[in-house]
Amino acid sequence: MTRPITLFTGQWADLPFEEVARLAGEWGYDGLEIACWGDHLDVSRWNDDAYVQSRLDILERNGLRVYAISNHLTGQAVCDDPIDARHRDILSDRVWGDGDPEGVRRRAADDMKDTARFAAKLGVATVNGFSGSSIWKGVAMFPPASDEWIDAGYRDFADRWNPILDVFEEVGVRFALEVHPSEIAYDYWTAKRTLEAIGHRKSFGINFDPSHFMWQQLDPVAFVLDFADHIFHVHVKESITNLDGRNGVLGSHLPWANPRRGWTFVSTGHGAVPWEPLFRALNAIGYDGPTSVEWEDAGMDRLMGAPEAVEFVRKLNAITPPAAAFDAAFSTKSD
Repeated sequence: MTRPITLFTGQWADLPFEEVARLAGEWGYDGLEIACWGDHLDVSRWNDDAYVQSRLDILERNGLRVYAISNHLTGQAVCDDPIDARHRDILSDRVWGDGDPEGVRRRAADDMKDTARFAAKLGVATVNGFSGSSIWKGVAMFPPASDEWIDAGYRDFADRWNPILDVFEEVGVRFALEVHPSEIAYDYWTAKRTLEAIGHRKSFGINFDPSHFMWQQLDPVAFVLDFADHIFHVHVKESITNLDGRNGVLGSHLPWANPRRGWTFVSTGHGAVPWEPLFRALNAIGYDGPTSVEWEDAGMDRLMGAPEAVEFVRKLNAITPPAAAFDAAFSTKSD
């Protein structure tokens, strides 16, 4: 099954978009999953035809296409509570405004609507991102998180995202939520509940990233098979665990790659994700969308990791079902 191999530009937004496109083209990527920060994509300019065309021209010059765009940073602010200094660090001045929390959430929602509009202008069918969550802070269940409090968090998510999805549907674009700690959906059961909360809208699905499953000790293959109809996009990203009896799964407020962390991200092909069974599962569900390399590794230079990753993924994509069953040759019937 031929799937485009793309590079997510989120971890490259310190470089000019033109430079990232040049590198990705030279390394053999088919396209980009463009991040809506840095100078890569300004969604507020969705109605500026010259600006939209300038993004497409950069891609064309480097032999690339755009298969998805991602606005994780802004999406995080749609539902988060509290809104604090961490958000000030990741949000544009336009979305942050005066920092009033409800105003930030409202402007973030408007920005996500513009993200859908920009995607449509680019001819892109999928926007990836985060949702934020008003109840993530209750994950440890203390102070006690009542059923009513949790229920209110899912209602808040639906109330804030349904109007956003209305715009997505108006312009023919889907939103793929990355199942990820700190979001409304962060594991198997919360993903189910999130889909229920949003009424199983066809415009709302999942950006599947197995790296977040490994340290939670979840089965990424089972997730793909069970959520087959909702997998809109796939990140190829790795993580490893180092649970030695002292290191914990919550990370201990330690920086990436610190040996006292219980888990950390590593470059594609250097972690614990069961890639071959996972790609066989993607074949089984008929997923033919992008396989997007999200490079994150505090212990490896990205100029080594990214070109290495595209070759790794190309071999995985080469695993395809045969034209005929392997046991067909055992047949004694002749034509």
